[in-house]
Amino acid sequence: MRASLLVLPTVVAVPVAKPWALSFSISTLRVRVLTQTLWFGLALGQGECQFKGIRPAELPTAPRGCKLGAMTIDVPAVQVRGLTKSYGAALAVDGISFEIHDGETFALLGPNGAGKSTTIEILEGYRNRSGGDVTVLGVDPQHGGLDWKAQLGIVLQSSGESGNVSVHEQLTHFAGYYPNPRKVSDVLDAVGLTDKAKTRISRLSGGQRRRVDVALGIIGRPRLLFLDEPTTGFDPAARRQFWALINQLKNEGTTILLTTHYLDEAATLADRAGVIVGGRLVDIGTIDQIGGAAAKVPLVRWQRDGVEHAQRTSEPAALAALLYAQAGGEVDGLQITRPSLEDIYLDLVGNPAAAAVEETI
Repeated sequence: MRASLLVLPTVVAVPVAKPWALSFSISTLRVRVLTQTLWFGLALGQGECQFKGIRPAELPTAPRGCKLGAMTIDVPAVQVRGLTKSYGAALAVDGISFEIHDGETFALLGPNGAGKSTTIEILEGYRNRSGGDVTVLGVDPQHGGLDWKAQLGIVLQSSGESGNVSVHEQLTHFAGYYPNPRKVSDVLDAVGLTDKAKTRISRLSGGQRRRVDVALGIIGRPRLLFLDEPTTGFDPAARRQFWALINQLKNEGTTILLTTHYLDEAATLADRAGVIVGGRLVDIGTIDQIGGAAAKVPLVRWQRDGVEHAQRTSEPAALAALLYAQAGGEVDGLQITRPSLEDIYLDLVGNPAAAAVEETI
């Protein structure tokens, strides 16, 4: 797509009626119209014309999408290009790139030590990057101000809430930090802590404290919610209740970045997922696309003379019929399974225990 737009080297204001014009390919546009003035900046990188550079003081909230005449341009909530983070000679994040669309739930998966937490901390503004470009809600996280931070909800792996106050007191206190918080009673109900509202946090169980963490993350009605292992310590019923809450937030348009070791949770909640191994993004796509078409081929397992066999085939019924004919009856240990997200994930991260024995009959 090509268009004629105003191009300036920095953030300035000029009348729209008499702009300088240049034709170029549009990658990402961040724009705000103030009365008769168009404000924006231009940055070039990786062969693309990329609009950014709007200072937080002038545009603290990036638009969810912008229109230029009949043209509507989607603005990613999160944009990462060539992100790196090193600690001395150790490279924790090695040139990863991805986008999270507005209103999308994105799962970032990977084994411990893969670089997930480092990546998320950079996006949250807690940690500075070594290289690459990052924008979160239109702002470089290293320079995000209070207006930008008020749009984020963060649920960390470990909590730091005060144990000497009640659940209701803690939520009420945190709600005061935000311009448009949710009602404390609604949040308590959403996380299943209404009956514990007057209980001191120090007297809650581990799973209940985790629910307080989630409540604190959503009390400010965030536009972007970071969930780092949010259901650790939840029993199955509490996890299902939490999933319902996340689906409610998705329906409200909240963008969500989720990390979890529960692959069924990622498959249930996420629109797309990325897999990080050794600081590198090894795959990204919708849940159905992760691993590629070959990873979805059914696996047939059976036993013969006490030895387990396995073979992937796109025609599992035909293979099962052949095995039945060869055995002259029922086949010992015959199973036909389609790889789950967990199976595919384990293959991607190189878990030897996940590798099926490939053979021919």
